[in-house]
Amino acid sequence: MHEPQCTRELSLPDEAATQRLGGLLARCIRPGLVIYLEGDLGAGKTTLVRALLRALGHTGPVKSPTYALVEVYVISSLYLYHFDFYRFGSPEEFVDAGLGEYFRGDSVCLVEWPEKAAGYVPPADLRLAVGHEPPGRRCRPLACSEEGQQCLTRLYAAWDAADSCISPGRP
Repeated sequence: MHEPQCTRELSLPDEAATQRLGGLLARCIRPGLVIYLEGDLGAGKTTLVRALLRALGHTGPVKSPTYALVEVYVISSLYLYHFDFYRFGSPEEFVDAGLGEYFRGDSVCLVEWPEKAAGYVPPADLRLAVGHEPPGRRCRPLACSEEGQQCLTRLYAAWDAADSCISPGRP
């Protein structure tokens, strides 16, 4: 098992920065990834997913799956499943809802509130902890598998490249 590693935090001073992170993450994901999106209500998890989907070319609505449990997006040959387990009363509801079948090698699963399905939801390859950091937010990525580490390496490279374009005089 890969030991989770966080090498840095990404500052998200405004919604545009959260959208930029989602767009960059879209370039880094690969089929088979399970990504946990952790953070309080209103932390920006769905905003991040919306930006990722837009960057992949999805033009339809993107809503939180709080009531539906899962929103399905098929972009080209990539299946993306956006889960929200906030309303679970017990982790067993994951099994009762038959959600395990979505976690496949040809899909990317984005999971909000994974702790509500602990013991049943497959382990994360990448965890993105999004939180409030006045005046904006921050994201603390954790790679939990070799695939997650590869995704995170690509994400940091894209983040740094985009950041140097925005701030060319940065040391």
